[in-house]
Amino acid sequence: MTIRIGIFGYGNLGRGVENAIKQNPDTQLVAVFTRRDPQSLTIKSDVPVVSADKVADWQDKIDVMILCGGSATDLPKQTPELAKLFNVIDSFDTHAKIPEHFEAVDSAAKASGKLGLISIGWDPGLFSLNRLYANAILPNGKDYTFWGKGVSQGHSDAVRRIEGVKNAKQYTIPVPEALEKVRAGLDPELTTRQKHLRECFVVAKEGADKAEIETAIKTMPNYFADYDTIVHFIDEETFNRDHSGIAHGGFVIRSGKTGANLENKHIIEYSLKLDSNPEFTASALVAYARAAVRLNKEGKVGCMTAFDVAPAYLSPKSGAELRKELL
Repeated sequence: MTIRIGIFGYGNLGRGVENAIKQNPDTQLVAVFTRRDPQSLTIKSDVPVVSADKVADWQDKIDVMILCGGSATDLPKQTPELAKLFNVIDSFDTHAKIPEHFEAVDSAAKASGKLGLISIGWDPGLFSLNRLYANAILPNGKDYTFWGKGVSQGHSDAVRRIEGVKNAKQYTIPVPEALEKVRAGLDPELTTRQKHLRECFVVAKEGADKAEIETAIKTMPNYFADYDTIVHFIDEETFNRDHSGIAHGGFVIRSGKTGANLENKHIIEYSLKLDSNPEFTASALVAYARAAVRLNKEGKVGCMTAFDVAPAYLSPKSGAELRKELL
């Protein structure tokens, strides 16, 4: 079965999804939907570029819609709305707001008989799974998650939406001393601020109040307020020269103890080193898009997360092939 996919939004993530579809022979891109003028958009695939307000016309032509907007303002509206028409999948990454996003998508998808998979990517997503596995295996222990050094798409998007900002990149940087203590099994108590720094490089619009922009960044709830944040204002030429990449990565570590007297210590560590954050996230979205279609055909409706999807649903291989090759 070929899975017919639509892409809603065509920025870095949308382009990544387009590339990932080409690497999966059982998937097919059907159309790209944009809020921009469709005539102004150049894509790599020979499929229609369609205005976002025409999306309902494609209800019977698409098996799953992959949403590629930002978590700050796009996905909270778009995912529940599109779940009324399609199986949907997004990479919503505002951790504190996942429960309410889940409820909104769940309600819409149950009403339409569709399935919504939310918060798919590497964190939330693959990192979330590794936290769950490690907690279940080592119930007596502590979790630590470190991100970076790398570009956070969601945080960069949030900065770009501030009034007076022309362009911006935000780097998440683990505090080296904190990482070393965790790996040594010292089980430190770390505040959010002690684990990471956030560093922003901002191109301000002409005449913009830089002090106001910096305050808006540093006090933004869910994104920067709980971190030590450094803000640099640079010109556009420097930005394009030094900040064009989108690398990222990080570590999920569980430090736990077993034994009658908890005498044996164990460290579980899962890490990612990504040349391209959006390309990797896009690859995860396409794998989970396969799962969404399969699960919906089995009668699953409403909202799900990575926690609810068995790994075999992600692979194009049969159960017999997986047991022979990977188990």
